[in-house]
Amino acid sequence: MRTKILLISVLLLAILASCVPARQYQDEKERRQNAESEAAKMRAELDQTKTSNLELEEKIKLLKKQVEVLEKDTTMTGISLRKMNSQYDKLNVLYEQLNKKYDDLLRLNASETQKISSELQLTQDQLSRKEAELKALENELNLRRQNLDKMQADIALKEKKISELEGIIAKKESIMKALRDNLSVALKGFENNGLSIIEKDGKIYVSMDETLLFASGSWSVNAKGKQALNNLSDVLASNPDIFVMVEGHTDNVPYRGSGQVKDNWDLSVMRATSVVKIILSNSSVNPNRITAAGRGEYVPIESGNNSEARQKNRRTEIILTPNMDEFMKILNNQ
Repeated sequence: MRTKILLISVLLLAILASCVPARQYQDEKERRQNAESEAAKMRAELDQTKTSNLELEEKIKLLKKQVEVLEKDTTMTGISLRKMNSQYDKLNVLYEQLNKKYDDLLRLNASETQKISSELQLTQDQLSRKEAELKALENELNLRRQNLDKMQADIALKEKKISELEGIIAKKESIMKALRDNLSVALKGFENNGLSIIEKDGKIYVSMDETLLFASGSWSVNAKGKQALNNLSDVLASNPDIFVMVEGHTDNVPYRGSGQVKDNWDLSVMRATSVVKIILSNSSVNPNRITAAGRGEYVPIESGNNSEARQKNRRTEIILTPNMDEFMKILNNQ
């Protein structure tokens, strides 16, 4: 529209210029130049306006798209909002119902609540008692465990001692068996000829009849008896850990003697010391290993009063005992 106006103005000026004088022509020319300058300026503004118009149109398109998106989002948001409102209303109704039921329960179950509270308190009291009992049981268990540990330690120590004792016993039994065998060999010519060898209670008993050693009423050892005792002393010399008890025994016939030997007690002692002295004639036998004892008539092996029983009771027993010092030392250390 502005372009048309400018063109018409230029044409009018050209017509007027041909009709006016030179001064007027000059003025008209200046006006024309001014008009052209103004027209150029207006064209530039027009171009700028067109550019701005295009930019605005692009912005309008962009805004329209944004508006469409917003309208869609608004629609979805509205739907979601209405849905949430509906859910809220339902939840609100449900809340009111539950709240009413809760109030009803509070009113109706006040006594039941008190009963439950009492039962809960009772249960808590019982639990406290049980906890106290459990603590006491734990303490007792710990004490018993400590006692058990001590007992197990004691048992282990005793087992060790028992093992040591069994080893000593086995060793002693081996020694005694070897001693029994050696005695049988050394006294072979005398065994079952007035001499017997038996084992009893861990000891070896060498029993010699009166006839093998002494004449009736005498305490002097005869030659045969000395030979048997010398053979016995050789075995004792090779077994230094064996203790020897020599016991003299008589029958129950009263002995009528004189001097220092007056009765069966004296006779049994004298016979025992006579045997000991012959054994000690072997210098390899230590005297501190040997004990002499008279038992008189009071430890018979036969209870009869006939001559056969009396003969058996008139005897000398040499009792051989292993050295149990090591054994007793272990026992005493328990």
